[in-house]
Amino acid sequence: MIPALVLVAAVAALTAHTLVNATAWLRRPGAGPVEVTEAVAVLLPLRDEADRVTPCLRALLDQRGVPELRIVVLDDGSTDGTAEVVRAVAGDDPRVTLLTGVAPPPGWLGKPHACWQLATRTDPAPAVLAFVDADVVLTPYAVAAAVTELRAAGATLLSPYPRIVVRTVADRLVQPLLQWLWLTFLPLRAMERSPRASLAAAGGQFLVVDRAGYLRAGGHAAVADRVLEDIELARAVKRSGGRIALADGARLATCRMYESWPQLRDGYTKSLWASFGHPAAAAVVVALLLLLYTAPPLVAVGALVAGAPATAGLALAGYLLGVAGRAVSARATGGRAWPDALAHPVSVVVLGWLTLRSYHLRKRRRLTWRGRPVS
Repeated sequence: MIPALVLVAAVAALTAHTLVNATAWLRRPGAGPVEVTEAVAVLLPLRDEADRVTPCLRALLDQRGVPELRIVVLDDGSTDGTAEVVRAVAGDDPRVTLLTGVAPPPGWLGKPHACWQLATRTDPAPAVLAFVDADVVLTPYAVAAAVTELRAAGATLLSPYPRIVVRTVADRLVQPLLQWLWLTFLPLRAMERSPRASLAAAGGQFLVVDRAGYLRAGGHAAVADRVLEDIELARAVKRSGGRIALADGARLATCRMYESWPQLRDGYTKSLWASFGHPAAAAVVVALLLLLYTAPPLVAVGALVAGAPATAGLALAGYLLGVAGRAVSARATGGRAWPDALAHPVSVVVLGWLTLRSYHLRKRRRLTWRGRPVS
């Protein structure tokens, strides 16, 4: 009985923290009309994105509230006609510049190198840089709203996390864990205030940075060999004396990260090992997640069969508290709460398997992404 009480208390505390983060500490930029006076460069790295860059680029061309907007696109060695699609969509719009990327040199991974080329090869006039991935579609005032929030927060780097579009069962099981994990385990207010580089988070789909602070931190050159270049860039900003901030960007942007289960599986596999660090740390974290969120429904069933209704009731309460935390996270970030939250224990099991797979393939040096090795 006592172990069950401890487990329920732990899940209750974590769910309460999710609620506090979601209702009190999470920044929410408005999506309404707003205008900024400073020049902004939106930077779009592309590698074999011919089939999905069109909605992204059209949304960038439709941005409002940024009179001095530049859109700089880098074709990073695409072989599927990405550059031709960009030219067709952009036409002769003078705001758009298309660059041809060069292969990353030794010691660089592809994404950081593409972003660094964009940051250093664009016009030096813009005071703000906004990095956007090809799977992100912005609302009309998204860039203006994000820049406004960056300045209001007094931050060097702002990460407005997009609303993740889910369509398949795999999407619904795995993708909501991104927002749930940082709302549940990351102290948002302390993260913004603390100078500790280890206390940092960011999502690379949509990042807005003060250009001077970005360069002072070393930019993407400081994270050249990092798989999680977004989080490492946030840490570099902190180490250089800058501040970072997270925001709910559900009203500013949507993102369909992966089109199929193999893409989703491989996308998480390439980076989960970097999220946890040492395998022992990963094992401890995954074991705790399984204990807190997957064990309760199993214990509830087992206790009922064994004729221990009190223990079964406590375990059921633990399961429902975990479901509540997942639902709060979904509601706060524009996700789908029901009935998806009921499968939260299964989501945690899938996360554990993906983590194991990530370490297994890394050990065998078989991790790749878009045709390039990542470890």
